[in-house]
Amino acid sequence: MALEPGTDLAEQVRLLRRAHETFTEAGTVQRPVRPVVADSWRRSARAGVGPDGTADVELSDGDLGAYRAEHPLARVMPLFRELMGTFASDGEHLLAVCDEHGRLLWVEGHARTRQQAEWMNFVPGARWAENAVGTNAPGTAVAVDRPVQVFAAEHFIRRVQPWTCAAAPVHDPRTGRVLGAVDITGGDGLAHPHSLGFVQAVARAAESQLALLLPHHRATDTPELSALGRDEALVVAGGRRVRLSRRHSEILVLLSRHPEGLTGDELSCALYEDESVTPVTLRAELARLRRVLGPELLASRPYRLTVPVESDVAVVERRLESGAVAAAAAGYAGPVLPASQAPAVARLRRRVADGLRTALIAGRDPDLLADWAHAPWGEDDVEVWRALAAVRPTATVLARLAALESELAAPTATWLQRPRS
Repeated sequence: MALEPGTDLAEQVRLLRRAHETFTEAGTVQRPVRPVVADSWRRSARAGVGPDGTADVELSDGDLGAYRAEHPLARVMPLFRELMGTFASDGEHLLAVCDEHGRLLWVEGHARTRQQAEWMNFVPGARWAENAVGTNAPGTAVAVDRPVQVFAAEHFIRRVQPWTCAAAPVHDPRTGRVLGAVDITGGDGLAHPHSLGFVQAVARAAESQLALLLPHHRATDTPELSALGRDEALVVAGGRRVRLSRRHSEILVLLSRHPEGLTGDELSCALYEDESVTPVTLRAELARLRRVLGPELLASRPYRLTVPVESDVAVVERRLESGAVAAAAAGYAGPVLPASQAPAVARLRRRVADGLRTALIAGRDPDLLADWAHAPWGEDDVEVWRALAAVRPTATVLARLAALESELAAPTATWLQRPRS
């Protein structure tokens, strides 16, 4: 929550503005800034967001309409309108829905409030990702995957500070992936705790409806493995959704790519940098994984999966191989098991990321390049920013590129031109 009950709003705004000025001038965070906001300010600054910036409109007219029509959250827009539309109109607020990249898809509500919001480009098609416009409820909710309330001068960009907003992420009920966020934006009255609980409840209702609208899979269907952008992979099999430990995630990712199986020695070399790890350690991990998945899915001698497993990694690779770059980018939710240090996983992570970014640079599609550049794994990727600047030379893009090239040219620079993966 942004405010404790009984807080003096005017005094809180004054203190937050002073803290914001201190941070933008000296880089230090003072009270009463909440930890969630302080962390967001730091991420915003690292992404090169300036306090006097504004959002870029990246989709408009037909492009926006086509993108919205295909987005999964289009299925629950009638629900959002039913639950939040009257509240937004009567309270002079805005109902907003963004995608997983922080791009606003719908902004509806009170007519005069919509007009006022246009001044800061809080409009459909504008990118409100945290790493594009700094701390804001929809962008930060997507970034941290949790409900967020942002009050007044907690916003990173000054022109947004007259506003207050609350947002909650909406997940795919089958895979757990963030599809976007639902947001309520308006005046200081939204700093009330009820607004945060309200958007949380709406997000949960949307996920429940999506569970009914998405096609059901029979227990005999191919198991699905989600490992992109996750430190802990998710398996959907036999009607169950199972979140794996990090080590089990690595094992299943590797076995899914080797249907012929791997010997104990092969799997050990793929998993462990330390050659002193004993075979007993690996066998114990596999025994635990078998108990998690069930004995019918994991066999031994060699270690292998008894049925094909469809992974999101393989889907992206197939789309790239067929030349469907936009579809590959849409399916790329982040690096393969980002925190994994297993040698074979690290090689796979680099190969998938490099293949996709190379295709994006060659394709020169501004929207796809912007999606990559504004994602956490692409925010320091100078090659992609250069490609984006060539096809979309907005002030924000050029400023970010200049900052990256300045860091790169500095004698003590340790920045890499490759994306973090």
